Amino acid sequence: MVFAFCLFLLANASASYAQIIKTSLTITVRDDLGNTVDAASVKLFEKEEDYVAEKNITAEGTTDDKGVVKFKNLKAIPYFVLAKKGDKDNAGGGEQTGKLEEKKFNKVTIVIQ
Repeated sequence: MVFAFCLFLLANASASYAQIIKTSLTITVRDDLGNTVDAASVKLFEKEEDYVAEKNITAEGTTDDKGVVKFKNLKAIPYFVLAKKGDKDNAGGGEQTGKLEEKKFNKVTIVIQ
């Protein structure tokens, strides 16, 4: 009986945890030498044409001192990413994420050069 009660608690805890967690994306920006890049501007777009035109930004942020920026409450879709700092950006490679996993902490690394 205790075992059944523990299973019940575990099942409810898992369901509650899934409701709390939102789909999020953590992006680490690195330079072509592999060093993290702080103060880089990062923008997310849902559509390629918006990415190319740099309009209809879904979310944007700036990397911290460890080269990381976090986005929360996203749709579970692939995003186009534009990362820039000074004259460096990620054009020509790594512009799109894979489809984000719903209610998970997704992570990608973007290289700017």
